[in-house]
Amino acid sequence: MDDDVRKLRDLAQEMAHRGGTELLRRFGDHGRVDYKSSSTDPVSEADRAAEEAIVGLLHRRRPEDGILAEEGSDRHGSSGLRWVIDPLDGTVNYISGIPFWCVSVACERASTAGWQPVLGVVHDPVHDETFHAVPGDGAWLGDRPLRRPGRAELGEIILATGYAYDVAHRKRQSEIIADLAADVRGVRMLGSTALALAWIAAGRIDAYAEDRASPWDWAAGRVIAAEAGAAVEPLDSGVLAAPPELIGQVRSRVRAGG
Repeated sequence: MDDDVRKLRDLAQEMAHRGGTELLRRFGDHGRVDYKSSSTDPVSEADRAAEEAIVGLLHRRRPEDGILAEEGSDRHGSSGLRWVIDPLDGTVNYISGIPFWCVSVACERASTAGWQPVLGVVHDPVHDETFHAVPGDGAWLGDRPLRRPGRAELGEIILATGYAYDVAHRKRQSEIIADLAADVRGVRMLGSTALALAWIAAGRIDAYAEDRASPWDWAAGRVIAAEAGAAVEPLDSGVLAAPPELIGQVRSRVRAGG
């Protein structure tokens, strides 16, 4: 890893921890909750406070970079880099008191092929775990390298998923997952795409499928999962991750359900 990327990674971790501190001190007392696209798509005062803390630090350190953030702190940059930020991935869990949520920070570089990942950081403040990865440098949990387990059979995997905010779309998603549930070891609906992808890297779950998710939900997690040896690819407007030897099977089952 060259020094420039190392500095970007260190900044990403500092931003994620800054946001996480704001969230953790409000956990259980998150303030006012508003709704965006639907009654299943909440945003809290804590979301906004975390994004303000993260973006404020970025403005001071790298004012020339672009930003794509969930709560609206977008800006065009001039450096060829942009930061993709979810200040709180898992808002429903957070406001419900469920300790499965995180801060997600990714950095991407503009290229002729589109935005390419430079790094990903997923920080879980409740459990004080910081997952991070740079393409070509592997995936890490703090200073511990991560590598997903060896080959797996479909019946041995735990599959995680997420449901769209669009309630009408959930019925189709439920049918797909119900079909897969008959053939996998277990299914989990965890409530945070970014943290689920990081958990793939840690070997805690094996696969993830969500066909409607925003870029800030998976931009960091996909780098971490891929660097730990998972296959990660787009799934409609969402993301699919699985052991490389099973990605085709899972993809075909999900597509067949569409």
